[in-house]
This record gives sequence, structure tokens and C-alpha cells, in this order.
Amino acid sequence: MFKNSSQSRRRFLYIGLSGLTGATALAAVKNSNPMYLRHALDNPKRDFQVAGLASLNKRAAAKGLIYGVACGQNVLVSDKIFQANVVRQCGILTPENELKWQFVRPRPDVFDFSKADWIAGFARAHNMLFRGHALVWHEQLPDWFKEVVNRQNAEKFFVEHITTVTKHYAGKIHSWDVVNEAIKPDDGLKSGLRQTPWLKFLGPDYIELAYRVAAEADPKAMLVYNENGLEHNGSEYEAKRTAVLKLLERLKSRGTPIHALGIQSHLLGQASLNPKKLRNFLSNVASLGLKIIISELDVTDQKLPLDTVVRDRIVAAKYEDYLSVVLDERAVIAVLTWGLSDRYSWLSTFGSRSDRAPVRPLPLDLNFKSKLALNAIARAFDKAPKR
Repeated sequence: MFKNSSQSRRRFLYIGLSGLTGATALAAVKNSNPMYLRHALDNPKRDFQVAGLASLNKRAAAKGLIYGVACGQNVLVSDKIFQANVVRQCGILTPENELKWQFVRPRPDVFDFSKADWIAGFARAHNMLFRGHALVWHEQLPDWFKEVVNRQNAEKFFVEHITTVTKHYAGKIHSWDVVNEAIKPDDGLKSGLRQTPWLKFLGPDYIELAYRVAAEADPKAMLVYNENGLEHNGSEYEAKRTAVLKLLERLKSRGTPIHALGIQSHLLGQASLNPKKLRNFLSNVASLGLKIIISELDVTDQKLPLDTVVRDRIVAAKYEDYLSVVLDERAVIAVLTWGLSDRYSWLSTFGSRSDRAPVRPLPLDLNFKSKLALNAIARAFDKAPKR
């Protein structure tokens, strides 16, 4: 993970459940106690056995789904064991950082596709799909952005960037996260939009403009709106789901070429799910004619007990419980974890534990051994209805 990785994800994890009220706040207090967590979340008798040795992608493909990961080019190049596991397990790849503004556009007049091109070529060589993240985001902007971009020239830079990057991969890409994390009800705007440089310079129609420009540059790519904080139970999650659904409805009503919702799914190991509310949200998204991609799945174990046996069971249960709900919705077409091995998880830096124990959020451990989390994902794929 690069040192300037997602501040919004980091903030969301650090805040955790601290903003909740009422009964949920009481639960959050209890959740700070590892012994409470162990008894409340861990079921030692839960069975995570799976049948056969098929890869995650083969299990997913059997149900009409795609499984893959986000990872960095430097890791794929330097670690052959990691690379072999990606080839075995995955059917789609996302560059973790290499297509964000900061890395793909080092200077106002220079685009550098070398690292992202390497990942695209690796995916193609191993019969994997390739997806892009992210064309429009308010974070990980280059250092020159604040000095150069203003209200007078913002649209020029905006359109030029989307057009150049999208055309570069036209016909070679499965999907694009066109706009990333544009909703934040806490910012107080009636629309629920997040206060960003793009909103400041271009107004609320910047979102629709992004999709129209991307569609013109590559009419065949699936165009996705990607968002975090949609998964758990609690008032702030409900507010965000409502605001995202309103945004999607507004875009569809205006004929915007948007095709899917990406649900990041950075799950908190100690937080609860409300299956009914989550299913209703997914169904409402699907009713708009949109597909759904689980785009950045992992489970933070930051507040879970130290005991790795207990921790792994709780993390695995979170994976299986969550995927069992979302995969019931046939509009869900793909599941991508944000990494494959704990060795390279962004949570090692931005979701680290106070006891300094290594984090264990992903299907493979530090030494690339399968964990219960991999079994849990496999079980969810095996039980999912066919698309």
C-alpha cells in the first residue's frame, strides 16, 4: 500500500462505531472489551469445511460470478509466490493505486500508464479480466492539483483526464469505477453529496458529466459508481444507503450511462449486519437496472481478540454471513477482495492493532497459507444461486 492510501477508508475504520447512539452505542462500548467480543461474536462450533480443492474463481464462475483482487504492480513483480496465488485464485484484477490521479498523472501534461499497463498485460496473459479504479476521486490527487486546478480550468482537466485514461484502455477493460465516494451525508448538503474539489469547481452535475465522458471514450466498458460505508447496521449506514440510492435514481432518471454500483465492503469485524435492510437496499439498486460489484472486500480485525484461532473464526463468519446476504441478489456479478494475502494488506498500516499483532483480514495469511476466511468465501460461492 502506498503511503498516501485512502484517507476516507482510514477515517472510517478509525471512527469505527464511535458515532453511533442509543443501543448501538452501548454495543460499541461492549465491543471495546475483547472478552465481550469473544463471547458475543465467536462460535467455536461453527463449521467452515468446504468440498473439494477448486479455486475461488472456479467456484464463483460455476455460479456465473467473478472473483478477483486489487493489488499493486510492485508486489506482483517482486513476489512470485504471491503472483502464483493470484493466478490460481482470481479471474479479475484491479490496480490498487496505479490508476489514481496521483500515480497516473504525475504532472499536468504527463500521463504515466507503465505500471497499470503491466497489470493489464499480466491479467491478459493469464486470462483474467481487468478493471479500473478510479477516474474521479477527491483523494490521492497529485501535488500539483491544488496549485494548478481552479474553477476556470477544472472542467478542462476533468474531461481531459477521463477521456485520456479511458481511451487508453478502451476495449481492454471490464469496468471502471468512474466516480468514487461522492456521498457523505455528514457534510450537510441536501443532496447528500460530499464536499470535494470537483463539487466546488463544477457543481453537482460533475458526476453525470464523468459518466457521459467515459461512455463516449469507451462505449463498451461497464461504468460503476463506487462507495463505502453501505454494509453495516446503524443510522449512519442507513443514511448513506438512502443518499446513494437517491443519487443512482437521479442519474438513471436523466439517462446517465451508469451500469453498476460498487459496494466497497471494508467490513468491521465487530460491527453488526442487518440482513433485511441490506437485502432491501440491494433489491432497490437492482430494480434500477444496475448490476452490483462487491469491489473492495476485507474484514478489519483491529478490535477483535488477540487469539488468532478466535480471530480467524470471527473474520470468517463475517465473510460468510455478509456474502450469504449479498449473493442472494442475482444482480451481484463479481466479488473482489482488497488484497489476497495478509502480507500485503493496507490494514497493516491503516487498520493496525493496538497490541501490534499482525492483522489477519484476508483469505491467505502472511505465509500464503489458506485461512478460514478463504473457506468462508468458498462456502458462500458454493451456496449462491446461479446467475
